[in-house]
Order: sequence, then C-alpha cells, then structure tokens
Amino acid sequence: MKTRFAPSPTGYIHLGNVRTALFNYLLAQSVDQGHFLLRIEDTDATRSSEALSKQLQEDLLWLGLAWDEGPGHEGGRGPYQQSQRSAIYAKYYQQLLDSGQAYRCFCSDQTLVLMRKRQLSQGKPPRYTGVCRHLSAEQIAEKDKQGQASTLRFRVPSHQTICFTDLVKGEQSFLSNEIGDFILQRSDGTAAFFFCNAIDDALMGVSHVLRGEDHLTNTPRQIMILNALGLAVPTYGHMSLIVGEANGVPLSKREGSFSVKALREQGYLPGALQNYLARLGHTYEDPHYMDLQALSRQFSTKRFGQSAARYDEAQLLYWQKQALATLSEVQFAQWLGEAQIETVPSTKRAAWIQLLRSNVAFPSEAGVWANILLTSSLSLNLDTQTTLKKVIPAYWETVLAELEKGSDFKTMTQTLQNSLNLKGKALFAPLRLALTGRLDGPELAKIYQLLDPETLRTRILHAKNL
Repeated sequence: MKTRFAPSPTGYIHLGNVRTALFNYLLAQSVDQGHFLLRIEDTDATRSSEALSKQLQEDLLWLGLAWDEGPGHEGGRGPYQQSQRSAIYAKYYQQLLDSGQAYRCFCSDQTLVLMRKRQLSQGKPPRYTGVCRHLSAEQIAEKDKQGQASTLRFRVPSHQTICFTDLVKGEQSFLSNEIGDFILQRSDGTAAFFFCNAIDDALMGVSHVLRGEDHLTNTPRQIMILNALGLAVPTYGHMSLIVGEANGVPLSKREGSFSVKALREQGYLPGALQNYLARLGHTYEDPHYMDLQALSRQFSTKRFGQSAARYDEAQLLYWQKQALATLSEVQFAQWLGEAQIETVPSTKRAAWIQLLRSNVAFPSEAGVWANILLTSSLSLNLDTQTTLKKVIPAYWETVLAELEKGSDFKTMTQTLQNSLNLKGKALFAPLRLALTGRLDGPELAKIYQLLDPETLRTRILHAKNL
C-alpha cells in the first residue's frame, strides 16, 4: 500500500489539509510495509512559493508525519514537485491527442462565460458544449496562424457510467453525459489539477488516496483519464470536511488562526493535534491519549463518519492537556522555553514546574503566573479588595501567627479550621485571593510552598490592612 499527501504551497497548511495528511499517514502505517509519499503540487506559479513549500514540510515533520518518499527521500519516481514534471505531462498530452481522446480548444474566457450564463438561464447545468470538438486540421492551423490561444480538453465519451467503490462513501456512479469535456492543459501550458494529479498518482505507484469530499466529483474525470492512458487507478476515499465551530463553513488556508504554524507558535504539542485530528470525522474505541504508532494500529477506513466534522476548540484544548501530561519535567521545561524558566530562581525551578504542570495549557499562561507569584508586589482589583475587606480579622491573625511559628500549609489550614470553624470556600478562598488575587489556578498548597516566608507575610498583611 502506498498513500500520499499532495499539498499546494499557496499558504500555510491548516487543520483541514493536515488532517488529510495525518489520515493518509495512519492508513499507510496501519499495514505492513505501507509507504507514505509527499508530493508538492506547485503548478500555480503565481501563488506557490519555495518558502511555503519548506514551511509545510517543516510543519509535517514537527507533527511526526515523516514521508517515506518525496522531497529529500528519493524513491526513483521523482521529481516530486509538479513544476519539474512538465516534460512528463507533455508525453501524455500527446498520447491523448494521437488517440483522439483529447482536442485543442480555442474558446476564449469571455465565450465560456457567456456559454455558462446561457445554460443557467435555460435551467441547464453549466458545462462545455463541445464547440471545438470537431475542428479540422485546417481550421486548427488557421487559428494557430492567427495567434489564438488554446487549451487542451479531454473528449468525454458519451453514454458511459463511471463506477468506483469509495473507501468512505461506498459505491459511487457518475454518468459521462453529465460531465462536459474538461481542460487538461491551460492556455499558458500548465497542467490542470484533474490531469497532473491523476498522472502523478499512477506513475508514483500510489494505491490509496484519502482526500476531502470536495474532490468527489473530480474522481470520475481522473478515472477516465487514467483508463484512456492505460494507467492504474488508485482506490479513493472521500472524507467529510472540517467546518468552523460557529459558522459551519469549511476551514481554509486563509483561516490563519487554524494554521499549523499558528497553533505551533501558540504552544500546541504535536501529540495534541495528532489525537484531536485522528478523531475528527473518524472514531476510535480507545478514548485515551495515544502516540502515532497506537493511532496507526487502531486506524480503519470503516470508522469514518459521513457528516461534517465540526471544529471544537474545547476538544483540542482537552488533547493539549493530555499531551502535556505525558511530558517529563525536562520536556515540560523545554516546552515552556528558556525565557520562562530563567525568570525563576534556580532553587525554585523544580517546584515551579510541578506547580504549573496541571494548570497551564500554553507557555504564555506560565508568564501570567510568573507575574503573580514571582514578583515582590501583587496588584488586587477592586472586587478582590472588596471581598477581602469582609474577612474577619481573626482569620488573618491566625495565618500570621502560624507563619511566625514556621507552620506548613497543612498545619496552618487545620488551625484555621479548628479555631474559626471554617471549611470549604470560606477556609481557602480568602487565602487564595490574598496570595494570588484570583480564585482559580494552581493548588494552593503548592503556591504556599513556592512563596518565601517574607512574601507570604507581606501579602497577608496587605489583605489584613485593607
């Protein structure tokens, strides 16, 4: 089995197309000797760039989706950038022309627009009417003499049914009469997606293709091209698209907030995206966090859903926290970054990491807690001050007395509970507010342990004097 991911480097890869990469990777890894191929479809010269190509490769490697064949891993079927395969495509253009299965088309863009408008006004589906299907050699020569630009179109056979079994959607069939003659080569000489995508899959030995359901109607065209050339047809599977959480619109490259680059810079871990995306439109019996190998072993095309997969930020955040829990202290410190760790006194770094592990999802949140716990002063907002003013003086006096004795957190809170008959929120909330200015956050015992006695005393006195 050989699967592939064939992105266009026209923008940063987003969750939609990186999920496609992940599923093709998992499918290849789910069988013995499966191969995962990367091909760069950069025929759109005006929008593609080498910098974006390098970025998407970097993003894939960061996610753990290393390719067995493709850029940097030659497999004897390259080049793996479509912009370098023009001579290969030219051979197959000519083969289709020689067999009469393709023809030159001189219809201008304006002519095609008018043709579509006329068909739509008549309640007909817009498709090419075959104006240039029967041009003679003399007519073609005359148009060439006049300098008219031309495209190359595939001659779709009449009264045929194109059938295939989709890995996700099951049996599919399309009538050739409902598919107009489509373009294989644009007037600027570049290959159309239908053509080069199909040719490359066949020549590179791709056996299985998982892609978005927006490509479903491309499949009969590509099957006709490959059959006409006597090339092998892959097994296709068309997955539901990821749609936005609020608007239900499919995610796209232009949604910068959903790009892998942006998520990576925010601090998301590869394992979080792997586990989230593997379950987005696909199910697993095991609900627990898994590494790529385990995700591959349990992957099956039979577990794809049919309805749209809705982006859920809460679920992504859940898997981020699960991924963080798998990190060692050294890895967690590396994830936080040197800039965060250097703000912490060396004697307190181990305690600082333990305090943060279950309370932050991103490095930026560590910075918030550093400002609260690692600075000499603490700013309390008006609501917090109002709440603290209502606390009875005996509460603060008891805490200060225990501080003077050098009592640990457990002893101090037990004394508060016994002497003032406090429990629950009434016992812990005033202390948490006095020490952090917040009611949420890390375990209070760990905060108490991290702060030095002088800082504890200063903050308790400040609360008492309100």
